[in-house]
Amino acid sequence: MKFFDLVKTFHNDESGAVTVDWVVLTAAVVGLAIAVVATLSSNVRGLGSDITSAVSTSVSGSLPD
Repeated sequence: MKFFDLVKTFHNDESGAVTVDWVVLTAAVVGLAIAVVATLSSNVRGLGSDITSAVSTSVSGSLPD
């Protein structure tokens, strides 16, 4: 009989439920951040290349010969 009381107490205990909720929410936020970085990374690389070429062109064109 004592074993069944222990099982019933374990089943009704909800002390870890909040931790599970936070783990799931944190995993969702991390997944969203990874998706955003993956989406924007190629556009940022292209923009960086454009800025590099524009700066190098303007600097080399403004230097005296």
